[in-house]
Amino acid sequence: MRSSRVGSVSGEHGASKAGPPAVGGSLDPGNAASQRVRSAPRVPSWGLKVVMAVSGTVFALYVLVHLFGNLKVFTGSEPFNDYAHWLRTVLVPFLPREGLLWIVRVALLACLVAHVWAAVVITLRARASRGPHRRKGMWLTSFTARTMPLTGALLLAFVAFHVLDLTTGTPGVAPASFRPASPDSSHAYENLVASLQRPVVAGFYAVTMLALGLHLAHGLWTVVTDLGGTAPRLRTAGRALAGGLALLVVLGNILIPIAVLTGLVS
Repeated sequence: MRSSRVGSVSGEHGASKAGPPAVGGSLDPGNAASQRVRSAPRVPSWGLKVVMAVSGTVFALYVLVHLFGNLKVFTGSEPFNDYAHWLRTVLVPFLPREGLLWIVRVALLACLVAHVWAAVVITLRARASRGPHRRKGMWLTSFTARTMPLTGALLLAFVAFHVLDLTTGTPGVAPASFRPASPDSSHAYENLVASLQRPVVAGFYAVTMLALGLHLAHGLWTVVTDLGGTAPRLRTAGRALAGGLALLVVLGNILIPIAVLTGLVS
């Protein structure tokens, strides 16, 4: 009787000492798989942010240069057409006609592919790791950040329409009076005015410029942090500069369809 009791007690103690199976042990293969450490991504998130920052900066510089060129429409048809013709003959004969334009187009296309790819990957990673709690008291920053995919998609649609409208003159998109550029002259002024005289196109242009302003304001500010700027004064200056440049781009570009619809430019 005594030996039987001892054996029973020792068995109980043995069971209590064993405790629950270790996490990741062979007794629970399903739990082991869930606790397995995730492997590092092939491209780290900081690298993706640098890609977005650099490509976004290239786009911002292009938008500013494009704005100053577009504002020449207020100087009349001849200066504007001369400017458009000059763009096609820059560095000729060192480069073929429109050579510089094609270099810029290829560079912008490469930046666009890199920018969209990095944005999609970062967005998917953020959604996968987002917790149940969100930061509060940052309504403006949160709004511009959440609308980045929407404004980006709208800008892509506008770029496609803009190329078909004023570059290739595709029927059904461009105005019926579209005239392509010749080796000796350009009709950019007449094509632009004819396009923006259509209220729907002018409205689409204006809405897209507002979206561009939101995209620039948030994108240029994040460039500061994505490239390592963490000092409070630097972040404040970056936010002010981003907002100022975005406002300049929006106001400057929206003036053009307004001037066309009101007859100031015709």
